[in-house]
Amino acid sequence: MQVHTVGEGTPEVAVVGAVHGDEPCGARAIERFLATDPEVDRPAKLIVANERALERGVRYVETDLNRALPGDPESDLYEERLAHDLMTEVEGCVSLGIHSTVSYGDAFANVAYPNERKRDIVAHLPVAGVVDFTVVADGRSVELPGFVDVEAGYQGSEGAVDNASDCLRAFLRTTGVLPGDPPAPDPGFYEVTEPIYKDPSRTYRVHAENFERVDAGATYATADGDPLVADDPFWPVLMSAEGHDALLGYRSTYRGPLSTLPELDGEVTDAADHADGDDPVAEDATND
Repeated sequence: MQVHTVGEGTPEVAVVGAVHGDEPCGARAIERFLATDPEVDRPAKLIVANERALERGVRYVETDLNRALPGDPESDLYEERLAHDLMTEVEGCVSLGIHSTVSYGDAFANVAYPNERKRDIVAHLPVAGVVDFTVVADGRSVELPGFVDVEAGYQGSEGAVDNASDCLRAFLRTTGVLPGDPPAPDPGFYEVTEPIYKDPSRTYRVHAENFERVDAGATYATADGDPLVADDPFWPVLMSAEGHDALLGYRSTYRGPLSTLPELDGEVTDAADHADGDDPVAEDATND
């Protein structure tokens, strides 16, 4: 694990890249940022987490680092020991994790158990949307009170590096590390309701677009040519035929622009029904 510190004093802000070794955009964004020899107003840590997996170009070496938290310093598994070291490094820090995906080209933010601290962070990230993964968080870093993630774009792409760099700088402006005003895009907020599983023995094709509404009765995917039809309206998140052996993606509910939500205190309460209104992320995806 590489830990770079900019500024003087004890950092209370951290950026974490390469939690998964096959998602190099965070590590590259950190390298790009450090190469500018930035002048900062307060200290921050920039962490390249899973160096071994990054060097090999694999998601993990022995077990998924983002499922191994809080880790175990005595474990026989490399990532479980690394998870403990990573949690030690980010303790007391407001933190941004940088990831990438095979399902969507624009950046979007991930949270779990959202609170006002997380809301203030994601409100100033240049992202197309914010997704609440509380119902399926499963021990990931986004469960921590001061931790949010971004999915920066397509895995291995230059676009993901550019998006990751933009998010990194916006985050450091929001937390007072860098001077200047952060962006204020007012992204849409999506609440994941359940996973969509698939049968690994079947061949899938996805017809829906991530963050675009799927109406009740619409075919959102096929399995060996058989239609998968929505019983109720939903907005797909991380939906891809190739992303996971047993998971096709997630169903979510669109709650409206982030600015329209009530105060967040560990969970999202229902906002006004925006299901039939304009969907800014859907518009962005359509225009790609």
